[in-house]
Parts: sequence; structure tokens; C-alpha cells
Amino acid sequence: MSYDCDVLVAGLGPVGAALCALLAREGVSAIAVEKDGEVYPLPRAAHFDHEIMRLIQKLGIHEEMAAASRVAPTYEFRNAAGQILMSYDLVAQGSPSGWAPSYMFHQPSLEIALRRLAGESPLVDLRLRRTLRSFDQDADGVTAQVDGPDGPETVRARWLVGCDGAKSPVREALAISMDDFGFDEPWLVIDALVSDPSRLPAANLQICDPARPTTCVVMSQGRHRWEFMLLPGETPEDLLDDGVIRELLKPWNCDDCVEIERKAVYRFHGRVAQQWRDGRVLLAGDAAHQTPPFAGQGMCSGLRDADNLAWKLAAVIRRGADPALLDSYQTEREPHARDLIQLAITMGRVVCIADPQAAAMRDAGMLAQRAAGAEPPAPAPSVLGPGISLEGGGEYFPQPWAGEVRMDDVLGEGPWLITRETVSDGALAPFADRLAPWFDSRGVEAVLVRPDRYVFGTGTVEALEAAWAERVG
Repeated sequence: MSYDCDVLVAGLGPVGAALCALLAREGVSAIAVEKDGEVYPLPRAAHFDHEIMRLIQKLGIHEEMAAASRVAPTYEFRNAAGQILMSYDLVAQGSPSGWAPSYMFHQPSLEIALRRLAGESPLVDLRLRRTLRSFDQDADGVTAQVDGPDGPETVRARWLVGCDGAKSPVREALAISMDDFGFDEPWLVIDALVSDPSRLPAANLQICDPARPTTCVVMSQGRHRWEFMLLPGETPEDLLDDGVIRELLKPWNCDDCVEIERKAVYRFHGRVAQQWRDGRVLLAGDAAHQTPPFAGQGMCSGLRDADNLAWKLAAVIRRGADPALLDSYQTEREPHARDLIQLAITMGRVVCIADPQAAAMRDAGMLAQRAAGAEPPAPAPSVLGPGISLEGGGEYFPQPWAGEVRMDDVLGEGPWLITRETVSDGALAPFADRLAPWFDSRGVEAVLVRPDRYVFGTGTVEALEAAWAERVG
């Protein structure tokens, strides 16, 4: 049977759009089906980290996104009295990618850029106002039934990737169960346009007040977000009332400088799909894992999925790699996703204490730890789980900068085989002061870096080439 595309992507949010754009750069054709006709115009995700900015750099839209974002400020946890319980100085941390550690951004701007980028490729067909109704898979591909504005359509693809959100119809059709982390809290989310940002806190805040746990964070330029935990006995309808919202915002003294852009009640929870691949069908983003927002890693994890999956699909489709290569997608990505979910839940449990006595004990303990110089829990380092990387591989490879020149832009896409000798001369010479210590600290002569910028392995050139050919084709 002939194919309409190599990969059918269900869902065109940031993960689906990024996957389409990445596949096109690998020479892989894709059809994306999306139920909505336009990008959702209001903010949802608010944060991405330096790894995601490096991915955005690879896609060539980093200047556009820099204009739609701002470097994230200090992240503080405060008690009801305003005392700082825990503080993350994000800017001071630095990052291995050379970009700022964290950014606050405007999600519609990112989605518009990613969708435009994908649609510009002749290899990508964006089919909007379509709903994936059903699919069947066989040994050679997937046949999907799609409802569109002009009636039903049939799409034949080699692979299907469900990027269709937390309620994923693709996951449901496969009857894949979710592991639940046992964290389930309803929160009111308020996004506002701000005419006078100087009236509001410059730091990102978690207010650990048992009377009403609250989040207050800067967004992209001219925007602010508040989140208020629902208390026992309250309903979403109660808190969505405009009068109630005005009362909730009154302590912030901003009545005359904010315009409410969005109000919604969400349930914050942590879940992971037990299976990310079923034959020729894969899950990515919220379809595979969901996290509370306290660590700002929900969308980041989904975009890491897309980066991991795109080059592996290309290896299978275009370069004859064994489809078993795709089994490494879950084994590599799931441990890191779980670590970030657990970090977010740990933060959430600090914030969400509603019992005054328990909150007082928390405050006393955290203030004592802070006085003793204890460091707050850091995000899990980006390390791959077991997969196709060699022993000693799996860590995130740095991107040195020489002034405004970035190493990735010099070396280009695809895998890199870098030797100690090539670091000191040629194109890599401007980055030698960062790369040479990396080789020295590990005592290696060569490194093979994967297209998603994780280390495949270190050793001799011959051994690395042979191992890559064996595992990737």
C-alpha cells in the first residue's frame, strides 16, 4: 500500500508543531491533523529552559522567540508573612548551552512560529479543522480515519505520533494506562495584561499561605499570571466569578493597571503513561506525561520528546535503522520526565499546605534550613536513561559561545564526531577554552554527540563509528 506521508502527527500544539519541523529538517514527510483552525490565542505554558532555547536555536527562530520572552527572574517561596523560605537565583546558575537558564514566554508566539516553520516545508502538510477518529495499524504502517470540513479522509502513514494532549484520544484508543503520582490539586489561573509592571513583584513568587496558596509570576513583556488554589468546599464556578477574582487580586494593589486576559480552573497532577510506543504508534508530550507547573517543565519535557524522537524516526525511515531503535525513546526520556514531575510535586507539596499548624512547622523548618545555608532542590540534570548510548554517554553536551558565535551554528546539524585534536584548530578553535577542559576532565580522545545534543559515547574514533553504525545504521 502506498503512503500519504512518513509520519502522521495527531495534534499541532507546540510539541506536534516542533516534531513536524524537526522531521522536515531530516527529510521526513509528515501530515499533521489538528481540530482547531488557529493557534489558541491565550497563554498557557509560561516557562522554558536553556535546553529548549537551544532547540529553538536549531530551528532558527531564536531571535523571534527572544523578542517574545524574557529571562526568568529569581524564583522565591515565601510564607504568609513575606519571609523567604527558599530562593532560586536562576540567572546566576548559568547553563551548559550558553543561553540563560530560564525564560518566561508567550506561548501563542512560539506556537505561531513553530507552525509557520513546519508549514513552510514542502514535506509537511498541516491539515487544520480535522479530527482523528480512528486508526488501525499493521506490520507496515498505520491507516487513520480523519473527519474534516469536507468529509471523511483516510491517511496512510508509516508511523503515527500522538501529540494530542493530556486526554489523548490516541492513548485512549490504545488502552494505555497512566501511572498516577497521587498529586491532584485544583487551581484558578488568571492571566492579565499589565500596563504598569512596576506595581507588581519583579520576582516569581510562590506564596505559601495556608489561607490561600498563591502563585504570582511575570510572563512575557506586559503580562503577569496569578494562580490561586481552590480551598475545600469551593467549586470552579465560585472562583471564576469576576467579583471573586477582583477580591483575590485586591492585595496586589493592581486594580487600575491590569486587564484580565484569561481565567480558567485546572487540576494540577502528575501522571506518566506506562507505554510510549505500541507498534507503529508513539506518544509524546502531555499524551505521555503530565506534570504540575511548579518547576515549569511541562512543555519543556514535551519538546525534549520531539527532539529525541525526530532523529530516530528519520534513522528508521530514511537510513534503514532497525525500528527497535524507537524503543529507546521511552527508556531514555521517561526517567528524566519522572524526575521533573517528582520535583514539581515536591515543590507543590510545600506550597499547597492548607493547615495552619502544618504550615507553621514547614515555615520553621525551611527558615532554619535557609539560615544554615541549605540549597533548594535543583532541577534534575538532563541525563538520558538507558538506551542506545554507550557506557559513559547520555549526558548533555555543552554549547560554548565565542562572543556571539555559537558552536552549534558552526558545526551544523546531525551527529558530531569531535576529537581532542580538532578542538585546538580549525572551526572549533574559538571554543577550545571550553571544550578542552571537557575532554581533560573525562580523559577521552573523542566524543560522538547525537543530533539531540546528548553524548552517544566517548572513546576512539573507530570504536565510536562502529558503535553508531551498529545501533543507528
